[in-house]
Parts: sequence; C-alpha cells; structure tokens
Amino acid sequence: MHLTVDLTYPASLDEVSAMLADVRFVRWRSERAVRAGTPGGGTVERADVTGSADHGFTVVVRRTLATDQIPAHARSFVGGALEIRQAEAWEAASDGRRVGTLSVEILGAPVRITGTGRLQPLPDGGTRLTYDGDVRATVPLFGAVVEDAAVKAVRTALEEEGEAGRAWLAGERP
Repeated sequence: MHLTVDLTYPASLDEVSAMLADVRFVRWRSERAVRAGTPGGGTVERADVTGSADHGFTVVVRRTLATDQIPAHARSFVGGALEIRQAEAWEAASDGRRVGTLSVEILGAPVRITGTGRLQPLPDGGTRLTYDGDVRATVPLFGAVVEDAAVKAVRTALEEEGEAGRAWLAGERP
C-alpha cells in the first residue's frame, strides 16, 4: 500500500536539515509522538544521529508502542506492544534540495515500510518535507487490513513529528 505525507516548515532548508540532524530534536519528536499517538503508552529506547547537516547524516530511532490503536482483529498478529525501528539516511544537500531513504521495521509484526524523503525549498522561504513510501504486510488473507492500520498509524506519527518540528523551529525545547 502506498503512503505519501507532506509536511511544511516555516524555515529554510538549511534550518530544517540542522533540526533533523540534531539528536536532541530527534529524541524529543519521537517522545512527543509516542505520547500523542498511543493512549496505552510507549517509550523511546534509542535515538541516535551520526554525521552532520552540512554533509550527510543518519538517524536511528527505536521505540516501543502499545497496540491500543490497532483494530482488535489485527492486534492478534502483533500482540500487546510493538518495537519499531526507524532509520533515515539523508544525503548532503545538492541543487538546493536534499534526499534521503527511510526504513521502518516493526519487529514481531509482519510489516515493513520503505521509502524516500525529500526536502525542498518553498517560494515563501519555508521547506516541504515529503515522505513517499510503500507499506507491506506479509499476512495471508489479512495483509490489506494490517497494511491499512499501519498506514494510518504511520501517517499519524509523521504528522505529529511535523507538528513537533514546527514547535521546535518556533523555539519550543525539551
């Protein structure tokens, strides 16, 4: 199942890149998304950034989420908690744009998300971040149901991370 999410930020591409490469922001956005998206709770186990915004950088986040938001008929495939590993690898900016790859693996669930991220400047001086990817579930008969639930959860998490980014750029810090 295909997924596209557009996020906009009121900051330059360089400022958004610096934010995305800041380990404090990565941990904060992840913790904020866990709190907002899971009534049953969750934790951020790991948030690391290697490299720099001036060159290329890699972001790795590992979090555990309760499965309260997953429909009951799909919950039997994933249990009471999900361990999610997210990796983003961003290349150095080129031609005023930046591209990266994204991989999200849900351990213990037959779901994997792969895609790309694109940062591009907007005419108003802001920046658009577009995530574009595919969600695959390898569950016989119920694959589409699991994929649909995963797409909704990922879209919600990315939109929450976008809100966190706008708050960060406005000066909110942990």
